[in-house]
Amino acid sequence: MITGIDHIGIEVKDFDATVRAYETIFGVSPNWRGGTSAWKHAWFQFGNMALDVVAADGDSEGADAIRNEIATFGEGIFGLGFSVPDLEEAIQLFERRGLQLQPPHETMSQDADGRERRWKIAMMKRASGNGVSLFMVENKPDARRWPSAIPQFGDASVHALDHVVVHTPNAERAVALYGGRLGLDLRLDRANEQWGARQLFFRTGDAIVEIGQNLKAPVSDAKDKFGGLAWRVKDPEAAWARIAAAGIDVSEVRKGRKPGTSVFTVRSGTGGVPTLMLSGND
Repeated sequence: MITGIDHIGIEVKDFDATVRAYETIFGVSPNWRGGTSAWKHAWFQFGNMALDVVAADGDSEGADAIRNEIATFGEGIFGLGFSVPDLEEAIQLFERRGLQLQPPHETMSQDADGRERRWKIAMMKRASGNGVSLFMVENKPDARRWPSAIPQFGDASVHALDHVVVHTPNAERAVALYGGRLGLDLRLDRANEQWGARQLFFRTGDAIVEIGQNLKAPVSDAKDKFGGLAWRVKDPEAAWARIAAAGIDVSEVRKGRKPGTSVFTVRSGTGGVPTLMLSGND
C-alpha cells in the first residue's frame, strides 16, 4: 500500500535563514514557497521525496500551535509522510491492522502570486506511531507530480534522500509497526556491539527508514524520537567545498560505513536536524 516517502516536514523558528541555509546545503532552490494565514513553508522536491520547511506566520491559533510544538519538541523533524495511491483504502487497511488515524483532510498552500497547491493527508495518532508523528499522503497514480528542484551545481548538488533515522528504545516494537502494520520492506536487522546499537533498515520506494536502538539502554515503552536525515550527493568532496566556502560548519570528508562511500556531517543551518551527506548515485 505504501509506495514511498512523500515528504518530511521540519518546523523552524527562523524561516528565512533556514531556507537560505538549505538552498546552500542542497545546491537547489525550493520549487514552491507558500502557506496560509497561520504558517509559511518552502518545499524542496527531490526525485524520491520532498523536504518541507515550515514556520509559524502571524498571530492565530494555528500559528501558536506550531510555536507550541517547537517549544515542546524543539526545532527539527515534526512528521514523516508516506505516499499511498488511495487514502481511503489505506486508512481502512491500517485501521484493520490496529493503527489509529485522524479523519483525512486537505492541506492547501497559496504562493505570493495566488496560485494554490493541495494535498490530501491523514495523520496517525502519535500513540500508534510509537510517539512520533507519521501520516499518509494521497498520490493517485494518474495525478500530476510536483516537479523536482533543479540542481544548480551538477554532481555537487543533493539529488535524493538516502535515509531518515528514528531512535527507538524497543526494536521489536518498531518491527511490528514499520514491518508488520505499515508493510515496509525490512532489508536489514543488524546488532553491532562495537557501535552499541541495533539497526533496522526498512526500504520504502527509493529511500530507507532506519530505526536505531541503543543496546546499552534497557528496552522500554518510552516514545520513539526522530533522529536525522542522510542525503545523497554524487560528488561529496565538491559538495563539501562549496558548502564550507559558504560559511556553513561541516566536518571533514571521511570514509562511510558502507565500503566505497564517503560522508560528511553538516553541523549548522539545518533547523535542528542532524544531517549527513553521503556519496550515492541511486
